[in-house]
Amino acid sequence: MTGTPRSLDQDTFNRLRRLYIIALGAIAISLIASQILIRKYLKDQENDSRLVNVAGRQRMLSQKLNKEVLLLSHTQSPEATQALSDTIQNTLNRWETAHQTLQLGDESQGFHVENSPEVTKMFEQINPEFEEVADAARNFLFLKSSNSEDSTAIASQLRIIESNANSFLIKMDEIVNQYDHEAKEKVSSLQRLELLITLFTLLVLVGEFLIIFWPSAKAMKASIQELMDAEKKAIQMAKNADILSQSKEKSVRELQALSKAMDQILLFARITPEGYITHIGERFSRLYKAQKFNINAKISDLLSPLENEQLTIDRIITENKKAGWEGEFKTTSQTGEHIWLDVSMIPYHSSEDKSELILICLDITKRKEFMHQVEQLTKESFEEKMHQQKVISRQIIENQENEQNRIAKDIHDGIGQMLTGLKYLLESVDTTDPEKAEVKIIKLKELTSNIIKGVRTATFNLTPPELKDYGIVPALTELTQELSKLTGKDIVLFNKSEFSQRLDSLVEINLYRITQEAINNAIKYAESSHIIVTVSHSQNILSIIVDDNGKGFDKSKLKAKPDEEGGMGLTFMRERVKYINGRLFINSSPNEGTKVTLNIPLT
Repeated sequence: MTGTPRSLDQDTFNRLRRLYIIALGAIAISLIASQILIRKYLKDQENDSRLVNVAGRQRMLSQKLNKEVLLLSHTQSPEATQALSDTIQNTLNRWETAHQTLQLGDESQGFHVENSPEVTKMFEQINPEFEEVADAARNFLFLKSSNSEDSTAIASQLRIIESNANSFLIKMDEIVNQYDHEAKEKVSSLQRLELLITLFTLLVLVGEFLIIFWPSAKAMKASIQELMDAEKKAIQMAKNADILSQSKEKSVRELQALSKAMDQILLFARITPEGYITHIGERFSRLYKAQKFNINAKISDLLSPLENEQLTIDRIITENKKAGWEGEFKTTSQTGEHIWLDVSMIPYHSSEDKSELILICLDITKRKEFMHQVEQLTKESFEEKMHQQKVISRQIIENQENEQNRIAKDIHDGIGQMLTGLKYLLESVDTTDPEKAEVKIIKLKELTSNIIKGVRTATFNLTPPELKDYGIVPALTELTQELSKLTGKDIVLFNKSEFSQRLDSLVEINLYRITQEAINNAIKYAESSHIIVTVSHSQNILSIIVDDNGKGFDKSKLKAKPDEEGGMGLTFMRERVKYINGRLFINSSPNEGTKVTLNIPLT
């Protein structure tokens, strides 16, 4: 009985090698293309962010120019008039420069603009209002600087500015939104393209596995089985010396070819059941930097110098030397480098009826490292989110407690003491003495008025009755008037578009609290003397702007996330805005004031 074992021929090996090179080349090309696209997008995104920033500053300068012209129209002092005129001229120059830059770019600053047809059309629509406001501002400055007494001409220029400024702001908001929309479209396009590249890479990997590794493993397994069958047949044919010699020689040749192929493709080794090396492949020895080794050395000594890892490897070999084993374990090279192996251990009987174990291994170190990195990043992200949530929750509870304590203190120290005084004063009224009784009744009236005022103040701080009865604009009007009286600052509300629509109660209370927080920040921290609250609306958007002339701040130093030291005011504002599906913009620079813009949809 004769048989011929099958092995990997050179043509098959060369074909597999070519396919392997092609697959790796495809993966490399996809990765390079992905990097090129991402880098190009990052460069475009940097220019888009600068464009949005300039557009936002253009809106701020428009409002600043309108505010300063309004202040100059009410200024009588020559010194103040000159100072405001210089400021307006500076603002006008910056406004015109920014408007020009948004359309044509600025070569001196390396700022290139390639506006889309939609944005170009929007600028064509907004340019007439821009020219009207710019010309009216120059005429107004000329009349004020020449001390003209022509009040009609001055009023005419103010009307032109006021009639065009709101239209300009609304169209400028649409331009900013268009810029933001186009930037998001670029992100979406990149994501789709990146998804296609990722799918292509995965398909290449799957194809590489199905076309190269899986058939190669099957062929090797079949070859090993055929070799084992060939050895049995060689023993059976031992009676015939010539046949035995020929079969043995052929088996040796095939075994050498198979060993060479396995040495080049896989981490391959043969060991005794006790764990001593009988053969080790070239790739295996290169991985562990063991070009020269003792043939009688134990495999555990080669795979790791650490005693605990050696004991683990010896235990696996001892327990599974008859049945075989598949699994993963970590090893350590002589240089201290950690290497993870996916190991298949197969029992094998040689021609001399000696038992051996064949080790076929894959280096999965990179895969393990990636898995560890993903687990670490997931853990860190979860812990960070939990920490932020704890900080926000703690601050909310503390603020609620502080507010309750403040209300209780106001009632106890203010209303409570006045009620106690009212009680004692009532008890002391002597109706038999009309003159003294009249004096005490006057005091009773005064004390009663103070109690009513205290109650109104306490309820106003909780929820203003105007908000529930009349809506957001009357409530903000009452808020600005009350705060102006209490602080002595010039706090003014302008309802530019005569907005009077009632909104959902939750939307109105959140709008009120966000505006109240912005005004309080301007009072507490900005050291401002003038605060302008502007309400305007279009068909789809309601806009509330809180603009002050305070010291401003550096936006780069804003806390990105709240912590135990603060930063909760801005966080609460953003949380409230998110709750009502709005958008919040904060524009500020040192010594140039602060502008807080709140936009919410009306549909």
